[in-house]
Amino acid sequence: MTTGREPAGAPDFTPRRPIVMVGPMAVGKSVIGAELARVLKLDFIDSDHKIVAKHGPVPRIFAAKGEHHFRQLEARAIADVLDAPQPRLLVLSLGGGAVLDSGTQQLLAKATVVYLQAEIDTVKERITRNTNRPLLAADPVATWQRLTALRGPVYSRLADITVDVGHKSVPQLVELLLGLLAEESRKENP
Repeated sequence: MTTGREPAGAPDFTPRRPIVMVGPMAVGKSVIGAELARVLKLDFIDSDHKIVAKHGPVPRIFAAKGEHHFRQLEARAIADVLDAPQPRLLVLSLGGGAVLDSGTQQLLAKATVVYLQAEIDTVKERITRNTNRPLLAADPVATWQRLTALRGPVYSRLADITVDVGHKSVPQLVELLLGLLAEESRKENP
């Protein structure tokens, strides 16, 4: 999905590693990641879309085989993208729980990890209207808050860059990320 507006200024750097978007469900990892990839002229992959293309809808996988099976599929899909001697340059969006897998955590060392944070007010409308999130089926708000509190320390530990998405448009967030990624790139390659 594109926004139709370019962030101010062209990127003044070329990423040297894949960029991986992590964070809780519904913070905008896919939308922001796709726009960032477009601006950087990189491929974009959403790990959930990769799983759906091969195995069918996420709710059906959860219902038929459970969360553990889904997490195994997710870890394999991520490894297919990142587990190469020289991973290709792209932007990859991960599902909210993908970072819980220790193998995935190790693979993220090959990437620049962007943690998108949000408060419940930012995502509340998205999580209550979207019925395709099996983990949020019973009580979306309470479950989102609980999962975010549990996973937050993992996101923080893995992140090279952390951005709060609240009250910012996609173009504003992409522009902010371009600056932070350029800074991170300079740190990696002085």
